[in-house]
Amino acid sequence: MKQSKRLFALLLTLAMTLGMLTACGGGNSDTSSEGDGGESSGSNELTVYTAFPEAEVAYYFNAFEEATGIKVNALRLSAGEMLTRVAAEKDNPQASLMFGGSTDNYIAASNQGLLEAYQSPELSNTPENYLDPDGVWNPIYVGAIAFACNKDWFADKGYDYPTSWDDLLDPKYQDMIIMAHPATSGTAYTVLATLIQLKGEDAVWDYLKELDKNMSQYTKSGSAAPNGVALGEAAIALTFSHDGLQPTTEGYPIELSFPTDGTGYEVGAMALIKGGPADEQENAKKFIDFMCSAEGQNLYAENNSFRVPTNSQATPAEGLVTLDSVAVIDYDAVWAAEHKDEFVAQFEANIASSENLE
Repeated sequence: MKQSKRLFALLLTLAMTLGMLTACGGGNSDTSSEGDGGESSGSNELTVYTAFPEAEVAYYFNAFEEATGIKVNALRLSAGEMLTRVAAEKDNPQASLMFGGSTDNYIAASNQGLLEAYQSPELSNTPENYLDPDGVWNPIYVGAIAFACNKDWFADKGYDYPTSWDDLLDPKYQDMIIMAHPATSGTAYTVLATLIQLKGEDAVWDYLKELDKNMSQYTKSGSAAPNGVALGEAAIALTFSHDGLQPTTEGYPIELSFPTDGTGYEVGAMALIKGGPADEQENAKKFIDFMCSAEGQNLYAENNSFRVPTNSQATPAEGLVTLDSVAVIDYDAVWAAEHKDEFVAQFEANIASSENLE
């Protein structure tokens, strides 16, 4: 099953690239396929920018195509890159949907006038504290920031897993911690915003300078960090719990630890891009409805994604790390989005540049 998923993901990535080349070349002229009318002129395709890992997102696109017959053409970007691209294309949008990544990015996109308001009727089964009060983006999963630890490395050293943010400053972790860069990764920006909320806007930079001494590298995407731990390139990744556990499905030795002094979390989302291809609008809404439904979110467990569903009717995977099982802070996503440019610029100036990331 895993081999077939990987094969499908490879084929889909090829289709993603070809599909986006067509879209960027102005290929939105298909008006002959079946459709529901309304805003749609009958396209049987959908163009998506996604922050989900390629192998994972392939599963969702395949299930949606099987259920509806609608083909998804997608481009995978980190959450930060996705926001930057949608902003750059504001006057001539090339995609219909942003899919995946934390609400910080969606609040920022909404504030910039990049998103079209749409709320799925499936949100009736979603807790109110996950909903967008402005009714623009749609919540589809949640996950907490964790320390993803290489079990073999810790066993060889005889160390206990870190259980606080200050534990990460121990010199024994020199060059053994990995995380993404907040300029390009929504995951890393959630880490940064969490630490600012915990440490304060002044003290946090001294903390991050000390933490930087133990960093092996900053990656472009959040999911790349736990992959580095899986391969033994680092011992600890600062990442979302679902991304940290993903390599375990392939047998890699990762175990999660959570800071007892508090951790942030994300509400993952999706939303319509304002002014996206007119002939895809109904298809885009169908995909939002699909991923907000219990049927769509049951795919998380089927696909071993370790994401926690927001739909209360969906079935979570066994042993899933839920927010009520860890010490989450009252993470302020609106505040984080409002200050993102400022905090990222300070990180670039004081901690590490985002140039030449891998």
